[in-house]
Amino acid sequence: MAAAGRAWRAALLLSPWRLQAPCRAYGAAAGGGGGGGGRRLLLGAAFALGGGTGLYLAAQHRLREHSAAELPAGDLQLTLYQYKTCPFCSKVRAFLDYHGLPYEIVEVNPIMRKEIKFSSYRKVPILLANAGSTLQLNDSSVIISAIKTYLISKRNSLEEIVSFYPPMKTVTDQGKEVFEYGNKYWLMLDEKETKRVYPVKEVRVEEMKWRKWADDWLVHLISPNVYRTPREAFASFDYIVREGKFGTVEGFFAKYMGAIAMFFISKRLKKRHHLQDDVRQDLYEAVDEWVKAIGKHRLFMGGNQPNLADLAVYGVLRVMEGLEAFDDMMVHTKIQPWYQRMEEVIQKAEVAV
Repeated sequence: MAAAGRAWRAALLLSPWRLQAPCRAYGAAAGGGGGGGGRRLLLGAAFALGGGTGLYLAAQHRLREHSAAELPAGDLQLTLYQYKTCPFCSKVRAFLDYHGLPYEIVEVNPIMRKEIKFSSYRKVPILLANAGSTLQLNDSSVIISAIKTYLISKRNSLEEIVSFYPPMKTVTDQGKEVFEYGNKYWLMLDEKETKRVYPVKEVRVEEMKWRKWADDWLVHLISPNVYRTPREAFASFDYIVREGKFGTVEGFFAKYMGAIAMFFISKRLKKRHHLQDDVRQDLYEAVDEWVKAIGKHRLFMGGNQPNLADLAVYGVLRVMEGLEAFDDMMVHTKIQPWYQRMEEVIQKAEVAV
């Protein structure tokens, strides 16, 4: 009975109304701030629906190096605090990997979050960047824009660049105070740098539009699709139990109670985001809309190489790898050629580091 009780509590901690949504995503409005008042919204609906790469079990702590390469003294040293299956964290990893930037990963325990106790910002991803002094960067899109600006422009220090993305306090329709970040889809470049990166204005506008689309729409389609049916919900939680440190009885209760909770919360999210009865159709339409925007004459939205929009969309979609939703998407949409090209260019960049 004691084991069953612990498993019941574990399942509740993985339930949407218990865990704080740290990734600005599925259970909350985009841009939602860190939770307060001790109430924790669903981690599972916000990031644990990550797919074959894993629904990370909160009980595990680990620190690993992303690359064996040592950064020369004085260069940019990066530490990413993340949940492995959070799509916003996946976006940041895709960006860093593509640009060949070695970084360390600290996997955060999503229940206790002791790894980020140093921060008043209680969501992930958090990137600590040391370019002479240590800076904390919050919000996936801010992280990507600030680091990309730093890589292109040597006029300003990273600290100066980060100051161009000020946090702004807003109030949601539910009366909750949250922080949003201004300018987060902009690269802070001078006129010469801008023309080099964006030869025509339309290129920049297009990239910003689709980066925002990935955050504001695509990410909301993941959870309802991953937990669409009881079978899919159980398949996702089967991974949690197999990867987690559960006893036999604890694992049984956590798997089934957690899966049931996620199945029902996915229905709430479906209603909140006005999705179709068959949420797969929303997913299919979204990714085909993305492929159509790229067109037949470009390998990527960025042309011959991915741009920040490519990396954002890829980062969001890959958290479903290994699950039925991902396989269905590959079969019933036109996304596969682009997706495979993204995998190849990122793998090449990782090998080159």
